[in-house]
Amino acid sequence: MARTHTYELSVTWSGDRGTGTSEVLAYDRTHEIDAPGRPTLPGSSDPAFRGSADRWNPEQLLVASLSQCHMLWYLHLCADAGVVVTGYTDQPIGTMVEEAGAGGQFTGVELRPRVTVTEAGMVERATGLHAAAHKLCFIARSVNFPVTHSPVVVAG
Repeated sequence: MARTHTYELSVTWSGDRGTGTSEVLAYDRTHEIDAPGRPTLPGSSDPAFRGSADRWNPEQLLVASLSQCHMLWYLHLCADAGVVVTGYTDQPIGTMVEEAGAGGQFTGVELRPRVTVTEAGMVERATGLHAAAHKLCFIARSVNFPVTHSPVVVAG
């Protein structure tokens, strides 16, 4: 039987400079993302869209969500398979194409995890588990663009 999960949070705009949205250049794109029991996440639009470079933007958060989801499934699958992971980093890259007057869309995200396992005999199995993690990732299954992965697994 399917289970339904609900995720609630609040997004509060904080960019009123005194005249609200009286014109496009009159306001900041700053906002805060909150959820009970969690630290506030400062957000804005991408600097290319008049946002603040020192705040997270929705595009970065989408790429981060894909990376996090893949990593969490991957670690779970490794634990189930007896693959001992001692290190995991990812430097994902997302590509978005902006179309004049039509908005834009992501055309792809590449996950680039670098994984360390305890034994050389685990490297092949650990590498193969990335495909299984991809198939299970809720976020990757929900987007309409390709999410690829180029893992590097080493024994250390």
